[in-house]
Amino acid sequence: YEYSHKHIASIMPKQVEVRMHESHLEPIEARPRNKCISCFSSLFKNLLLTLTVLGVILGAVSGMLLRYASPIHPDIVMVIAFPGDILMRMLKMLILPLIISSLITGLAGLDAKSSGRLGTRAMVYYMSTTVIAAVLGVILVLAIHPGDPKMKEQLGDGQKHDDVSSLDAFFDLIRNLFPENLVQACFQQIQTVTKKVEKVIEEDINATTTLEGLLSNATKEPEFIIKKSLQFKSGMNVLGVIGFFIAFGICMGKMGERAKLMLEFFNILNEIVMNLVIMIMWYSPFGICCLICGKIISIDDLEVVARQLGMYMVTVIVGLIIHGAIFLPAIYFAIVRKNPYTFFMGIFQAWITALGTASSAGTLPVTFRCLEENLGIDKRVTRFVLPVGATINMDGTALYEAVAAIFIAQMNNIYLDAGQIVTVSLTATLASVGAASIPSAGLVTMLLILTAVGLPTQDISLLVAVDWLL
Repeated sequence: YEYSHKHIASIMPKQVEVRMHESHLEPIEARPRNKCISCFSSLFKNLLLTLTVLGVILGAVSGMLLRYASPIHPDIVMVIAFPGDILMRMLKMLILPLIISSLITGLAGLDAKSSGRLGTRAMVYYMSTTVIAAVLGVILVLAIHPGDPKMKEQLGDGQKHDDVSSLDAFFDLIRNLFPENLVQACFQQIQTVTKKVEKVIEEDINATTTLEGLLSNATKEPEFIIKKSLQFKSGMNVLGVIGFFIAFGICMGKMGERAKLMLEFFNILNEIVMNLVIMIMWYSPFGICCLICGKIISIDDLEVVARQLGMYMVTVIVGLIIHGAIFLPAIYFAIVRKNPYTFFMGIFQAWITALGTASSAGTLPVTFRCLEENLGIDKRVTRFVLPVGATINMDGTALYEAVAAIFIAQMNNIYLDAGQIVTVSLTATLASVGAASIPSAGLVTMLLILTAVGLPTQDISLLVAVDWLL
């Protein structure tokens, strides 16, 4: 009996062992976990992280070495970067089903009070850290002073851009939050476009009927007026999708048992998407390697740009390191009272993927997996916090844009007073909220900051060469 009892205990799951114990049999110790399986599981998890890190290093080294080769044909560069392009496409493909399933299941699992408290805390955290990042960027760029008027002579004049009104940008943000067509929001977002149109006066039209009128119109300077129109541009309206499905998830949660079938559907959808994420993650080291290598090869005159914009790059990178390695861990430690660097090791895979893809939305599937599987965070929290955070919590963009705006002012020898510096900080914060979570989105929203303080917008094109890296 003793032998058979131990044998049954060794092959039955833990739940059955507990039942046997509750049936007043002798207490049975849980079978110790097989050390080989544990080691293999640990190695399996770390292998993916190691391969991803190696992919980043190999891509950077290969790119730098290939730059020393003879001029590489654009078609060869395209072939090198092609696997990286496929990785970006696969990650972006999962964004829509992941956001939908995660938001609905996360909010449906919370009651109204919990979701309200979670949402309030998340928004306070998001806005606080973004403001801190923007202020840090302003302090660093004023202290280091990377901009020099002589640099403008070396870089030359940039391309002219149309000015962007702060009011138009704010209204576009609100319009995108409430899309008129949900299907269209999956691939397009609305934007205010300004055009200069020649002003036609009725007197001029009448004057053209006479020869004298024609001669006077030929010598007259044409007058232009600015006309505004709403146009749809390509790119997913993530803000609108998130806004709708947050409301959808909250309403579904209030329905209780009647919405159980719908909740199960979205839960299964979320599991399927996460399984697809795991498959893509094993391809990501190769894709990231090719992506970085292709980007480095395609940058024209990298060495010259590095010499000319070196201090600007140092300012941004120092700011990002201070914010990411000191400020954010300090906030974590102050609230949670745990070692923040242990927590950050759990999301290291997401950091590396973000570095390679330069897209917070593209990294979103990997971030979900890191938080839920590596760190065991409650899925109801991650499913609400991550999609919203990846869209509006752009600390790096806020810091980068604040530094870039004041750098352009220094380069043009333009003095900014205290009011204008505060305007830069606030506008950088708001612009980062409206920035799309895609590579180089910060260049578009930077127009807003430069226009707000009257800086030359054409100088943005001078920073394009180092934008992807920063």
